[in-house]
Amino acid sequence: MKQPEEGVIKFRFDHEPGAAPDESTTAPLRAWFRILRRLELVGQDPARYQGAAWGNLSRRLGSGFVVTCSQTSGRRALEADHFATVEKWWPERNRLRSRGPCPPSSESLTHAMLYDEIPRANWVFHAHTPLIWRRAEALGLPVTDPAAEYGTPEMADAVRAVVAGLGRPSSGLLSMGGHEDGVLAWGGRAEEAGCRLMEALAAALACG
Repeated sequence: MKQPEEGVIKFRFDHEPGAAPDESTTAPLRAWFRILRRLELVGQDPARYQGAAWGNLSRRLGSGFVVTCSQTSGRRALEADHFATVEKWWPERNRLRSRGPCPPSSESLTHAMLYDEIPRANWVFHAHTPLIWRRAEALGLPVTDPAAEYGTPEMADAVRAVVAGLGRPSSGLLSMGGHEDGVLAWGGRAEEAGCRLMEALAAALACG
Protein backbone atom coordinates (compact mmCIF):
# COMPACT_ATOMS: atom_id res chain seq x y z
CA MET A 1 0.00 0.00 0.00
CA LYS A 2 1.60 3.27 -1.10
CA GLN A 3 0.64 6.20 1.07
CA PRO A 4 0.75 9.84 -0.13
CA GLU A 5 1.71 12.67 2.15
CA GLU A 6 -1.46 13.52 4.02
CA GLY A 7 -2.74 13.89 7.57
CA VAL A 8 -0.06 13.74 10.21
CA ILE A 9 2.19 11.33 8.29
CA LYS A 10 4.50 13.34 6.05
CA PHE A 11 6.75 10.59 4.69
CA ARG A 12 5.89 8.02 2.03
CA PHE A 13 5.77 4.38 2.96
CA ASP A 14 5.11 0.94 1.62
CA HIS A 15 3.01 -0.76 4.28
CA GLU A 16 2.03 -4.39 3.99
CA PRO A 17 -0.88 -5.52 6.17
CA GLY A 18 0.22 -8.35 8.41
CA ALA A 19 0.28 -9.83 11.87
CA ALA A 20 1.14 -7.75 14.91
CA PRO A 21 4.58 -8.17 16.47
CA ASP A 22 4.85 -10.84 19.14
CA GLU A 23 3.15 -9.80 22.40
CA SER A 24 6.33 -10.38 24.40
CA THR A 25 8.13 -7.94 22.10
CA THR A 26 5.64 -5.14 22.68
CA ALA A 27 4.90 -5.82 26.37
CA PRO A 28 7.58 -3.39 27.67
CA LEU A 29 6.44 -0.72 25.21
CA ARG A 30 2.85 -1.15 26.31
CA ALA A 31 3.87 -0.88 29.97
CA TRP A 32 5.88 2.29 29.42
CA PHE A 33 3.09 3.73 27.30
CA ARG A 34 0.73 3.47 30.27
CA ILE A 35 3.26 5.25 32.50
CA LEU A 36 3.89 8.05 30.01
CA ARG A 37 0.16 8.35 29.31
CA ARG A 38 -0.53 9.01 32.98
CA LEU A 39 2.13 11.73 32.95
CA GLU A 40 0.55 13.22 29.78
CA LEU A 41 3.84 12.77 27.91
CA VAL A 42 1.84 10.89 25.29
CA GLY A 43 -1.88 11.29 24.72
CA GLN A 44 -4.59 13.22 22.93
CA ASP A 45 -6.55 16.37 23.73
CA PRO A 46 -9.02 18.18 21.42
CA ALA A 47 -7.51 21.47 22.57
CA ARG A 48 -3.93 20.58 21.56
CA TYR A 49 -2.35 20.07 18.12
CA GLN A 50 -5.71 20.30 16.30
CA GLY A 51 -6.85 17.22 18.19
CA ALA A 52 -4.10 14.94 16.89
CA ALA A 53 -2.64 12.32 19.21
CA TRP A 54 0.96 12.88 20.30
CA GLY A 55 3.91 10.69 21.22
CA ASN A 56 5.22 7.32 20.09
CA LEU A 57 7.50 4.55 21.36
CA SER A 58 9.74 2.02 19.64
CA ARG A 59 12.30 -0.69 20.25
CA ARG A 60 15.00 -2.15 18.05
CA LEU A 61 14.22 -5.57 16.61
CA GLY A 62 16.87 -7.26 14.51
CA SER A 63 17.75 -5.00 11.58
CA GLY A 64 14.53 -3.00 12.02
CA PHE A 65 12.33 -1.79 14.85
CA VAL A 66 8.83 -2.05 16.28
CA VAL A 67 6.95 1.22 16.73
CA THR A 68 3.52 2.33 17.90
CA CYS A 69 1.08 2.90 15.06
CA SER A 70 -0.01 6.32 13.85
CA GLN A 71 -2.63 8.07 16.01
CA THR A 72 -2.83 5.41 18.73
CA SER A 73 -1.54 7.57 21.59
CA GLY A 74 -4.97 8.82 22.57
CA ARG A 75 -5.80 5.43 24.03
CA ARG A 76 -5.47 4.76 27.74
CA ALA A 77 -3.61 1.55 26.98
CA LEU A 78 -2.25 -0.13 23.87
CA GLU A 79 -2.98 -3.62 22.67
CA ALA A 80 -0.59 -5.92 20.84
CA ASP A 81 -2.12 -4.98 17.46
CA HIS A 82 -1.31 -1.27 17.88
CA PHE A 83 2.27 -1.76 16.65
CA ALA A 84 3.96 -1.96 13.26
CA THR A 85 7.35 -3.37 12.31
CA VAL A 86 9.54 -1.03 10.28
CA GLU A 87 11.76 -3.23 8.15
CA LYS A 88 13.76 -0.79 6.01
CA TRP A 89 14.09 2.94 5.51
CA TRP A 90 15.56 5.50 3.15
CA PRO A 91 15.72 8.90 4.92
CA GLU A 92 17.11 10.66 1.87
CA ARG A 93 14.00 9.55 -0.05
CA ASN A 94 11.63 10.28 2.86
CA ARG A 95 10.43 6.70 2.63
CA LEU A 96 10.20 3.49 4.63
CA ARG A 97 8.81 -0.02 4.42
CA SER A 98 6.67 -1.49 7.19
CA ARG A 99 4.45 -4.42 8.03
CA GLY A 100 1.65 -4.95 10.55
CA PRO A 101 -2.00 -4.32 11.38
CA CYS A 102 -1.72 -0.51 11.10
CA PRO A 103 0.60 2.17 9.65
CA PRO A 104 3.63 3.25 11.70
CA SER A 105 4.04 6.48 13.65
CA SER A 106 4.59 9.75 11.82
CA GLU A 107 8.00 10.08 13.51
CA SER A 108 9.27 6.66 12.40
CA LEU A 109 12.02 8.15 10.23
CA THR A 110 13.41 10.00 13.23
CA HIS A 111 13.40 6.79 15.27
CA ALA A 112 15.20 5.10 12.38
CA MET A 113 17.86 7.81 12.35
CA LEU A 114 18.56 7.30 16.05
CA TYR A 115 18.93 3.55 15.58
CA ASP A 116 21.26 4.15 12.63
CA GLU A 117 23.40 6.66 14.48
CA ILE A 118 23.54 5.01 17.91
CA PRO A 119 24.22 1.26 17.71
CA ARG A 120 23.76 0.86 21.49
CA ALA A 121 20.33 2.53 21.51
CA ASN A 122 17.59 -0.09 21.62
CA TRP A 123 14.61 2.02 22.76
CA VAL A 124 13.30 5.41 21.61
CA PHE A 125 10.48 7.33 23.32
CA HIS A 126 9.07 10.44 21.64
CA ALA A 127 7.03 12.55 24.03
CA HIS A 128 5.33 15.94 23.97
CA THR A 129 5.70 18.19 26.96
CA PRO A 130 5.69 21.99 26.96
CA LEU A 131 7.26 21.90 30.43
CA ILE A 132 10.48 20.33 29.16
CA TRP A 133 10.43 21.82 25.65
CA ARG A 134 10.14 25.44 26.83
CA ARG A 135 12.85 24.94 29.44
CA ALA A 136 15.29 23.03 27.26
CA GLU A 137 18.00 25.69 27.56
CA ALA A 138 17.60 25.98 31.34
CA LEU A 139 17.77 22.19 31.62
CA GLY A 140 20.89 22.04 29.46
CA LEU A 141 19.25 19.94 26.77
CA PRO A 142 20.53 19.85 23.19
CA VAL A 143 18.04 21.26 20.69
CA THR A 144 17.60 20.38 17.03
CA ASP A 145 17.50 23.04 14.30
CA PRO A 146 14.19 24.95 14.68
CA ALA A 147 13.85 25.02 10.88
CA ALA A 148 13.45 21.22 10.76
CA GLU A 149 9.81 20.15 10.97
CA TYR A 150 8.51 16.87 12.39
CA GLY A 151 8.27 13.78 10.24
CA THR A 152 10.64 15.10 7.55
CA PRO A 153 14.13 14.16 6.30
CA GLU A 154 15.27 17.52 7.65
CA MET A 155 14.22 16.53 11.17
CA ALA A 156 15.98 13.19 10.82
CA ASP A 157 19.13 15.03 9.69
CA ALA A 158 18.80 17.52 12.55
CA VAL A 159 18.60 14.66 15.05
CA ARG A 160 21.63 13.05 13.39
CA ALA A 161 23.62 16.26 13.77
CA VAL A 162 22.76 16.61 17.46
CA VAL A 163 23.57 13.03 18.46
CA ALA A 164 26.80 13.12 16.45
CA GLY A 165 27.78 16.29 18.30
CA LEU A 166 27.07 14.55 21.59
CA GLY A 167 29.35 11.66 20.66
CA ARG A 168 26.48 9.21 20.04
CA PRO A 169 25.83 8.33 23.71
CA SER A 170 23.95 5.11 24.44
CA SER A 171 21.26 7.08 26.28
CA GLY A 172 20.13 10.68 26.13
CA LEU A 173 17.42 13.27 25.74
CA LEU A 174 17.02 16.10 23.25
CA SER A 175 14.47 18.76 22.43
CA MET A 176 13.06 18.99 18.90
CA GLY A 177 13.37 22.68 18.15
CA GLY A 178 11.08 22.67 15.12
CA HIS A 179 8.46 20.34 16.60
CA GLU A 180 6.34 22.09 19.22
CA ASP A 181 6.69 20.42 22.64
CA GLY A 182 8.53 17.44 21.11
CA VAL A 183 11.34 15.68 22.97
CA LEU A 184 13.20 12.45 22.21
CA ALA A 185 14.66 10.05 24.76
CA TRP A 186 16.65 6.93 23.97
CA GLY A 187 18.55 4.24 25.80
CA GLY A 188 20.06 0.80 25.71
CA ARG A 189 17.30 -0.29 28.09
CA ALA A 190 13.69 0.85 28.21
CA GLU A 191 14.22 2.14 31.75
CA GLU A 192 16.98 4.47 30.57
CA ALA A 193 14.73 6.16 28.02
CA GLY A 194 11.75 6.33 30.35
CA CYS A 195 13.68 7.63 33.35
CA ARG A 196 15.37 10.29 31.23
CA LEU A 197 11.94 11.71 30.48
CA MET A 198 10.74 11.53 34.07
CA GLU A 199 13.91 13.11 35.46
CA ALA A 200 13.67 15.97 32.97
CA LEU A 201 10.01 16.47 33.81
CA ALA A 202 10.84 16.68 37.52
CA ALA A 203 13.66 19.14 36.82
CA ALA A 204 11.36 21.29 34.66
CA LEU A 205 8.74 21.39 37.39
CA ALA A 206 11.43 22.39 39.89
CA CYS A 207 12.27 25.38 37.68
CA GLY A 208 8.88 26.84 38.59
